[in-house]
Amino acid sequence: MAKQQSLINFLKIMEGYTKDGYLKDNLVSNSEEEAPPLPLAYMLDEDEAPEEQYSLNNIAGEINSCDACSLSITRNRAVAGEGVNNPLLMVIGEGPGADEDKSGRPFVGRAGQLLDKMLISIGLSREENCFIANIVKCRPPLNRDPLEDEVTSCLPFLKRQITALNPKIILLAGRVAAKNLLNVSSALKDLRGSFHDYLGIPVLVTFHPSALLRDDSLKRPAWEDLKILKAKLEDMGHKLALL
Repeated sequence: MAKQQSLINFLKIMEGYTKDGYLKDNLVSNSEEEAPPLPLAYMLDEDEAPEEQYSLNNIAGEINSCDACSLSITRNRAVAGEGVNNPLLMVIGEGPGADEDKSGRPFVGRAGQLLDKMLISIGLSREENCFIANIVKCRPPLNRDPLEDEVTSCLPFLKRQITALNPKIILLAGRVAAKNLLNVSSALKDLRGSFHDYLGIPVLVTFHPSALLRDDSLKRPAWEDLKILKAKLEDMGHKLALL
């Protein structure tokens, strides 16, 4: 009965997005005068080892000054990533969209707000126990898929972030993320449902939240992916309480 209620709550979250188009508690300010908040990747935690703090901040600084590919010419802001050190979960998407390019923060548009609600439904959040990043750190024009040279230029940043963060599990959101981190050409449907491995870290592949906004039929399988993720973390000894 509890599992059925959890599914109902999850579907209600999805329904709110497809009907309303956005959440009232919008994470991105519409004010032209208000400066966007500093990405959490820059914020030092006195409880963490100094070398780890420096590592994340150093990577973020390099990302913001990077001009290795043409995306640096068209971007407004690079998007290094956001979340906590030593997270239970690292979520990796494709690349920044318009809202992310404006704010310098990952997953803050409609798809990102949906991602936040999805994570919260199983006791996870970027504020408490997750880190969120992308394959490429600058927005591809018109949100097209990143080109091979763009991924080649950017992927070393992401791999260094993974090493510094050492997440318990990685969640890859969408085909582009799965293809480029796992170095596979398989269809998304063939990658879902079981764990893969990246340098000893379990990796789960799911739909990108933007796909759920476009296709209602993906809601239930997305919930199944979240249940697999939650069960794996709890099997690893990490009890997830609702936030």
